[in-house]
Amino acid sequence: MKIAISTAVYYPQINGVAVFSHNLASGLVKRGHEVIVICPSQTGKPHVKTIDGVKVHYLKSMQVKLYPDQIHDVPSGRKLLYKHGFRVSLFPGKEIDEILSKFSPDVVHVQVSDPVGLAVVSWARNHKTPIVMTEHNQPEVLTEPIHVPGIMKKPVNKALSSYFRNRQRKSDFVTMPTQQAIDNLLFNTGKRLEVPIAAVSNGVDLKRFKPGKVSPKIYTKYGLAVDAPTVLYVGRVDPEKKVGVVIEAFLRVLEKVPEARLLIVGDGVDKARLERKYGIINSIRFLGRISGDDLYELYKTGWVFATASEIETQGIVLIEAAASGLPLVAVDKGAVAEVCIDEENGYLCEPGSVPEIANAITTILTDEKVRKDFAKKSLEVAKEHDFETTLDRFINIYNKVIKQ
Repeated sequence: MKIAISTAVYYPQINGVAVFSHNLASGLVKRGHEVIVICPSQTGKPHVKTIDGVKVHYLKSMQVKLYPDQIHDVPSGRKLLYKHGFRVSLFPGKEIDEILSKFSPDVVHVQVSDPVGLAVVSWARNHKTPIVMTEHNQPEVLTEPIHVPGIMKKPVNKALSSYFRNRQRKSDFVTMPTQQAIDNLLFNTGKRLEVPIAAVSNGVDLKRFKPGKVSPKIYTKYGLAVDAPTVLYVGRVDPEKKVGVVIEAFLRVLEKVPEARLLIVGDGVDKARLERKYGIINSIRFLGRISGDDLYELYKTGWVFATASEIETQGIVLIEAAASGLPLVAVDKGAVAEVCIDEENGYLCEPGSVPEIANAITTILTDEKVRKDFAKKSLEVAKEHDFETTLDRFINIYNKVIKQ
C-alpha cells in the first residue's frame, strides 16, 4: 500500500505521538509498504528527509513560543516565552495538496487534528481517499499544560471533547490506544460515532525493551549505585505529569528504605524547578533526556516504575517499563488501568495521594515476592502490546477501509 501519515510532532521530537508515528511509519516500511510522513518543520523551512526508509515531508512552520519544542534543552525556570518554541504549520493546504497529489496515497492516517491533519483530511475527502484517524489526546492533555482556570476547565474540556468527536466523524475509521480512552471520550458521555472505532495499542518493540542484566558501563556513565533499590520515572518533566508528586512520595519511601534511589529521565518546563527544590538530595538524580540503547539499559536498572500523571490515554512509557519487567505504580485516572493492573503487576493509587503512592513503592521495594510476582505479570501484560501486533492491526484496518 501507499500510506500517508500526518502528525503535529515527529522526529527529532520526543513525546508519545512522535515516537508512535515514527515507529508506525518505519514499521510499515519494513513490511514492504511505501510510506510518507507529513509534519511541521523544526527549522521553519520546508524540506524532505528520508529517515529509516520513510520519506518525511517537513512543512513550512512558525514558532509558538509559549511551549518548548521538545528537542532543545528546556531553559532553567518557567518562561513566558521560550527561545526554541513549539512549531506549527498554520496554512499548509497548498503544500499538502502538492505532496499528496504527487504521492497519490491509497489511505491517509491522521494522528493529530492540527492544521496539518485537518488539511490532509480535506484533501482526502476531495479525492475520495480513505481516512484513518488515531486520537491520542484527551481534553486534559491540552488544558493542563496551558493552566486553564478551574472554573473554566469543565466547559473547555466538554467543548474539546465535542471538537474531537466532530473531527473523528469525518474519517472512515477511528482508533484510540485503549478502550478506556474511548469510553472516557465517547461512551461515558452517552455519545456515539457514526464511524467504526477500535482500541489499538501504541505498542512497543519487545526486542528492544526487555529485562536482562544491566551493562556495567551504564552504572559508570551515569554515576549510578549498583544494585540499589531504584525507583524509575521516564517521560516529560512538565507540570501536568506531576513528577513532584512522585518525588514527595519517594521522600517518604526513604524513611523506610534509606538506600533507595530515584532516577528521573526526561526534560520539560518543570525540571529546573524540581532540580532546585530536590536536586541537593543525593538519592534523587535528574538524568535529562535520554534515548536509544542507553534508555533500554536504564529501564533494566529499575526495581519499580512510578508515575503520578493523570492525563494518559495509555502511556507508552508504562508499556516500555512493563516490557522491561518492572512492577508499576500509577494513579487511577486516564487510561493507564489497562497496562497497570491493580494488585497484579502493580498498584493503582488515588490521584495525587502522596501517602498511597509512597506505600505502594515501599511495598514493592521491600517485598521480594511481590516484586517478582508483579514483574512476571508485567511481562505477560507487555506481550499484549507487542508493536508487531499493532502493525498487523493497522494494516488490517487500512485494507478494510480501502476495500470499503
